[in-house]
Amino acid sequence: MARLRIFGQLWLWVVLGTLAGIAIGLGWPSAVDGWKPFGDAFIALIRMLIGPVIFLTVVHGIAGMRDMRRVGRVALKALLYFEAITIFALIIGLTAVNLLQPGAGMNVDPHAIDTHAIRDYVHSAQADSVWAHFLRLIPKTFVSAFSDGETLQVLLVSVLFGSALAASGDRGKPVTALIGALSNIFFRIVHYVMWFAPLGALGAIAFTVGKFGAGSLVQLGALIATYFLVCLLFLLAVIWPIAHLAGVSFWRLIGFIRDELVLVLATASSETVLPRLIEKLEAAGCEESVVGFVIPSGYSFNLDGTCLYLTTVAIFLAQATNTPMSLTQQIELLAVLLLTSKGAAGVAGAAFVVLAGTLGAVGSIPVASIALVLGIHRILGVALVPTNVIGNCVATFVVARWERAIDATKLAETVGRVRRVG
Repeated sequence: MARLRIFGQLWLWVVLGTLAGIAIGLGWPSAVDGWKPFGDAFIALIRMLIGPVIFLTVVHGIAGMRDMRRVGRVALKALLYFEAITIFALIIGLTAVNLLQPGAGMNVDPHAIDTHAIRDYVHSAQADSVWAHFLRLIPKTFVSAFSDGETLQVLLVSVLFGSALAASGDRGKPVTALIGALSNIFFRIVHYVMWFAPLGALGAIAFTVGKFGAGSLVQLGALIATYFLVCLLFLLAVIWPIAHLAGVSFWRLIGFIRDELVLVLATASSETVLPRLIEKLEAAGCEESVVGFVIPSGYSFNLDGTCLYLTTVAIFLAQATNTPMSLTQQIELLAVLLLTSKGAAGVAGAAFVVLAGTLGAVGSIPVASIALVLGIHRILGVALVPTNVIGNCVATFVVARWERAIDATKLAETVGRVRRVG
């Protein structure tokens, strides 16, 4: 029975699709153009979901902050922490990928990648004034933010709508419930679309290998190694010291949530463990009101692994396509990622959705180049999702300690850095 169950796992089919794509690319390079539309179709499906996913995620997150006073104070502290850690994650990812250069030497011609299906989405880089750039963030109409496919415009209307909804009090509760229901529906659609990933991976990898040679696989291997190294470096150099300062033993915490980490590795989705994390963190001494806010909001606003993924892969794609990225452009990319990373939820494939939206918002890196990493997205998720989960657990302890809403006895008995004496 266990053998039969494994065939229902998406990751297995993506791996098989990737291997089939490699075989086709190596064995029949002249036929890869016929497989390429499968990769293009999958990218188009992902692009279709960018606006709704970001809107529903951000609005629901903001609307959930309505328990005023203390929750407002907890929210401010949590969001300040989230932003600080996001900046750390983005800078670490950017520095590492620039130093290691995993995409250098691939020499992928951007013109060889068909961008017809996403041409309207890509925002052409223009040398405009600061005000002109700012005005482009404002959509012509509320709906045009979605029809034009501009990620930052979607974020703007999401923040405005979410803030107004949160201020509506009880009258807004039915709308908040509807937003939550629609969010679940769209994440289910993302789940459905991701089942086309094996075919998309086959077409994308076949085209990549057939057009750019087997050497491109070495470069993808370098990206995988770089990303895993970046996640490990972030956890050890940033999250471990923060946990230490919060009175939490990093390694005891890993053991405490080991079942949840195994589950997210198997499902590539941190949402699968959200209820269990809330229960466990309360058992570890964090007050219910703090856990109830920090964990759900962290799923939208504190995605450490996703931030590392977005910056590492974006610069990799720039290197692979020989797209020049000046320091100013890389800083602009970081600024965009500070916003777009908040639209990625802990659902398999969501980081890929936001990556497409980020490249479209920046405009300098070809959006269609994400086809190069489609086949290894699931492999990168092995490091991405656990990093998100660990980061949110530590964030909860930090805010609880900051708010003096933690039971020292329970903490010492579970994940405390110093065991309770006597």
